[in-house]
Amino acid sequence: MAQFSVNAQRFDPYKNFKFRIKWDGRYVAGVSKIGALKRSTEVVEHREGGDPSTGRKSPGRTKYEAITLERGVTHDTEFEKWANKVWNFGSGLGAEVSLKDFRKDLIIEVMNEAGQIVLAYKVFRCWVSEYQAQADLDANANAVLIQTLKLENEGWERDYDVVEPAEPQFTEPA
Repeated sequence: MAQFSVNAQRFDPYKNFKFRIKWDGRYVAGVSKIGALKRSTEVVEHREGGDPSTGRKSPGRTKYEAITLERGVTHDTEFEKWANKVWNFGSGLGAEVSLKDFRKDLIIEVMNEAGQIVLAYKVFRCWVSEYQAQADLDANANAVLIQTLKLENEGWERDYDVVEPAEPQFTEPA
């Protein structure tokens, strides 16, 4: 595991508007929103017969919340191809699900204002539980047409090999 570096020049927290996502070794184009990485652990309450009237608590099962990805609709078919691996209408009896490769591992990278990678998370064994090919169409709207993937996953972890970079500094022209 890499050591944390301390950047004495940085006082501001990282912003949430510079990021990218990668699967199958490639960055996915046009992703404009990624839902939060969230996990929760159930509480198991128990009490032994000889204990006082108060109970004890211990951790139970941990679950990882689904992650939602949004992007503007283009001719890129990556969202649709992945969603079709889970259920492909009309593909024929016994071939509706691609059991061999419907799961993917993801990498989510967060960047600082200069575009340097400052955080990365690995998300494991994701699969598409919901796919929205396009949002509502509205002749009176003035918005980007959005498509959405909801990804179930079996856990995530921070990539501690990504360390805080030295921030760039502009030099004055001579």
